[in-house]
Amino acid sequence: MRPVTDPAGPVTRLLQEASDGRPDALDDVLPIVYDELQRLARTLRRGRRGQTLATTDLVHEAYFRLVRTDGVEWDGRRHFLRVAARAMRQVLVGDARRRRAAKRGGGQAVVTLMDDLHGAPPTDAYLLDLHAALDRLAALDARQASVVEVRFFGGLSIEETAEVLGVSTPTVNRDWKMARIWLARELAS
Repeated sequence: MRPVTDPAGPVTRLLQEASDGRPDALDDVLPIVYDELQRLARTLRRGRRGQTLATTDLVHEAYFRLVRTDGVEWDGRRHFLRVAARAMRQVLVGDARRRRAAKRGGGQAVVTLMDDLHGAPPTDAYLLDLHAALDRLAALDARQASVVEVRFFGGLSIEETAEVLGVSTPTVNRDWKMARIWLARELAS
């Protein structure tokens, strides 16, 4: 693992490129600092009972928040890690608030994609929201978006989806589960 103080290192260079407007520069930062973010997430989660977010989920949620921030003047690796820690904290606080609200009824409808695709037809508003969310998902993970498209809109089974997409059944199961979680979050917000 590279030390946090690396003023001339690749992270600092990439963060400068991100500050200068290169949109995909932060994507190049993630693999370099991923282990550090995992360690930070484990530290933040340590000793806290009842948390529903796994360490990896926390890292990914925080990273999604980081890449959505426009106009940040990144001041090197330390600054990035501080902002990442703040994003992780915000994710954990938000998760705790959602759990507390759910315990009190929450008043929110649960949004999920049906495993049984023969349920009541979705409303137009839901389909439009799902369509927009799928476009956003496709930008993050094209295969997961394809799985949802084929399963939800095409009505194919897990096995049929695997065959159509040329991937294994376990891969489709995993992508279907992750995409449903991601879309539920997107559609609920």
